[in-house]
Amino acid sequence: MKKFKYITIIISLLTFSFVGCDDNLDIEPEQSLSPSAALANSANVKKILNNAYGVARDNGSYGGGIALASELIADAGYPNGSLYWNGTYTGPAEFWEKAMLPDNGFVTGIWLNAYEINNLANIVLANLDVFADSDEKAITEGEAKFLRGLAYFDLGRLFSKRYVSGQQNNQLGVPIVLTAILDPNDIESPSRNTLDEVYDQVISDLTSAYNLLPYSNGIYATKESAAALLARVYLQKGDYSNALAMANDVIENGNAQLTSTFADAFNNDGNSSEDIFAWQVTSQDNSSNDFNTFWASQDYGGRSGNPDVEVYNWDIYDDGGDARYDFFYEGDWWCTTKWQNQFGNIPFLRLAEMYLIRAECNERDGSSVGDTPLNDINTIRARSNAIEFEVVDLETILMERKRELAYEGFALFDAKRLGESSGEFSYDADNVILPIPQREMDANPNLTQNSGY
Repeated sequence: MKKFKYITIIISLLTFSFVGCDDNLDIEPEQSLSPSAALANSANVKKILNNAYGVARDNGSYGGGIALASELIADAGYPNGSLYWNGTYTGPAEFWEKAMLPDNGFVTGIWLNAYEINNLANIVLANLDVFADSDEKAITEGEAKFLRGLAYFDLGRLFSKRYVSGQQNNQLGVPIVLTAILDPNDIESPSRNTLDEVYDQVISDLTSAYNLLPYSNGIYATKESAAALLARVYLQKGDYSNALAMANDVIENGNAQLTSTFADAFNNDGNSSEDIFAWQVTSQDNSSNDFNTFWASQDYGGRSGNPDVEVYNWDIYDDGGDARYDFFYEGDWWCTTKWQNQFGNIPFLRLAEMYLIRAECNERDGSSVGDTPLNDINTIRARSNAIEFEVVDLETILMERKRELAYEGFALFDAKRLGESSGEFSYDADNVILPIPQREMDANPNLTQNSGY
């Protein structure tokens, strides 16, 4: 698959100038290092790891692209949906209309970014022997596996039929590539692995990350964020016991605390107390925040004219006093207040999600590990000043999940795991699964396209 120029990536990361001191007239300036020299010390390998975080935060991936695809594809569309795509880009319009084409640029961006994250992680993992400090080596390995596991998790969720718990999942997943590519000539043409194999790789990577990472690691991946992501993975699989264990671990042993108000969890220049992991955005480094670009009005940094994504689903909020009910504003059309800060960090793993996972899994298992489903749901509602429930059931819990996590990128993935339709299309219709990008199909004869494309 000739889609990456990894030598260019590495060299651009590790550019050095050398100045001769004997005869300036004879200098032949060297602008870059060879890959072997670039990877010769731990500092340079860490730079490659940091670049992997930057690629992951890119607007095509976790800077907004994946969430936009999830929310628009899951929406029922006009006139029955809760969203309206008002933008001029054809890629998101195809998401909303459930009419994706293999040459959709947004789909291609998701695929390319994921495999770039994957290769940068592979490069880091292949060069861990340059670390003399064992703790630094373990943390670096854990971060790389966190990012690689994350990339494959969402590739599997977007480009494959849904995972069905309790059966073999031999449906086509995505190619798993675990070898670092430094020379484009070494790129092979892998076929697609099964979805079972993809999930096995994801869980292996994230479990290893969990065992390697500390609870505190600045803005980077931690033991807590690996556990939270594992909780999300297990929930997607329908493995409620393991999802419960991971979510409870985060709540009981992690450092995160719910913010005092719902609004405090969003639009922050730094991480909030609730952020288990957040993508860092700053005005100083061309950071991407397409949540803001597509979901906010132009008064708050969105694209000019009407907001690209209009929202109108107040009806899911049962209590007019619920702060989440008022979390909208009018900018020509209605927008969500979650994404008003152009340079605000992007919450990715929030503690509120862990309470929701623990409540759902306890309800499904008839257990009360950590706390009862009722108390966990009321913890979420109390933070938003919503009236607390006297009893809850699975339907109540799932509706609370919709209220709390709206517009954060969960819609399609929840619809697939819960067997919900996207308008006239079923949760497993060809139309709600992304096509393998046409450029990949053209370059790799061993790839099989998804049905319907």
